[in-house]
Parts: sequence; C-alpha cells; structure tokens
Amino acid sequence: LPIMSFDEGYNKLFGDDNLMILKDGKSVHLTLDERTGSGFVSQDLYIHGFFSASIKLPTDYTAGVVVAFYMSNSDMFPKNHDEIDFEFLGNIRGKEWRVQTNVYGNGSTETGREERYNLWFDPSEDYHQYSILWTDSQIIFYVDNISIRVVKKSESMGGDYPSKPMSLYATIWDGSGWATDGGKYRVNYKYAPFKAEFSDLVLHGCAVDPIEQVSKKCDKTQGSEYIPTGVTRLQRMRMESFRKRQMTYSYCYDRIRYKVAPPECVITP
Repeated sequence: LPIMSFDEGYNKLFGDDNLMILKDGKSVHLTLDERTGSGFVSQDLYIHGFFSASIKLPTDYTAGVVVAFYMSNSDMFPKNHDEIDFEFLGNIRGKEWRVQTNVYGNGSTETGREERYNLWFDPSEDYHQYSILWTDSQIIFYVDNISIRVVKKSESMGGDYPSKPMSLYATIWDGSGWATDGGKYRVNYKYAPFKAEFSDLVLHGCAVDPIEQVSKKCDKTQGSEYIPTGVTRLQRMRMESFRKRQMTYSYCYDRIRYKVAPPECVITP
C-alpha cells in the first residue's frame, strides 16, 4: 500500500518540539518528557478503511508511559464517541511492554471491550507493524500482518459497534495513574525523554466531509487488492495460537465486571 508523507495526511496535535518529522517526511518521532507528551492526527475523517504504522517503542524503564495508535471521534461526539485502539503500556525495567486493544461504540466505555496481550518480541528493539481494518461488519487488529483479534458487528452489540466517522491519532503521554499495575509504578522522568518512532504510515479508507459527514472519496489506489476482507483458515489458526499463549486479559472472562459475559462473547472453556 502507498506510504503517505506526514504533510500529506497528518497534522500536529500537541507537543511542540516533542513531535519531530524526519527529513524523509514519512517518519515521525513522538517524545514524552516532564514538560509534555506529543501526538499527531489525520487531516481527514474516515468511515471504514485500513490504517497502519510501523512503530518502535521507547526502551529501558518505561512504567507509566502510554503510546497509542487509535481512531476516535471524541472531539465531535463527546457524549457518544466511537473508538478503536492500540494502546502500548510501558513497564518497569526487565518487564515487557504490554499491548491493549479497545473497541468502543456510541460512548460504551462503561461496558468496555478491552483485551490485553504480551508480544512474542521486544517492541523497543525494532519497528513492528500495527494495523486496524475497520469495515461495516468487522474490525480486525493485526501485529506484523498476524491477526490478533476480530470483533464482528452483531445484533447483540446494538449501537456499541463503531459506526461514525473517525480520525486516526498517534500519541505518547503519561498514564501513571493506571497504566502499570493500576498506578503502582509511575513515570520516572530520570529516564526521560521517552521516544516512540513511527514510520510506514498508511491511511487507506473512505474520507468523509466533516460538515456533511458523507464520504468525499474512497481510496482505490494501487494496492487496494491487498486489503484483507476477512480472516483465512490459516490466519485464524495463527490467531488462536497467539491468543492462547499471549492474551493476559479479556473482558469476556472478567467475572468481577460481568456476572454474565456480554452477549457477543464466545467463551472458550
């Protein structure tokens, strides 16, 4: 798929000099220090598409640091927003980064559809690709082109399936209050600055007019045929293997939050 330059597809969101665009114009460094975090946002809103970035996470002691690559419309719909997230949660030295995926529709953050995983590699040593496929019938999260989670639209989810136009965001920020063992370990700025590196940015979807909220154009550029339409049998086997070995939390199995699992959950004994 075509790699988009930063100026072509994105705007700075916050962080002043803590957001640095590299000379190639296609790579961005986001930094967190005692002064501020940083972030960027897509210029367009999208209704469905394939969104991807290669990301290298900060090294060493990263407890409390949160790096996020996500879609949201909370600025337009503060009371009933939609959201599709990759959240990367830092850790104390010697412990691995964790990855959390979230799916919220129509302000359903109270319900929460979070899952958390370990990875089979150190995401701070090199770039790895993280992708979101969002269609009108399913959402698929990918790590290095391996599907790790599928959320299918169903009657049981009702209006909780993300259905309104969203922007794509990337941020780094201080999540000391909750990110590591419920806030037990906080960001230690002795190890700052914390730098997250982004490259290979792909925005491939149906752009939407922000006023009319109808599609301006659907990206049909070269490479569209490589956009996945679902999960093959082999991909499903790999996904199930990943989930069995690496998933550490799923809302479907949280008996403290839910005496009965939400209706869309398929429980595997």
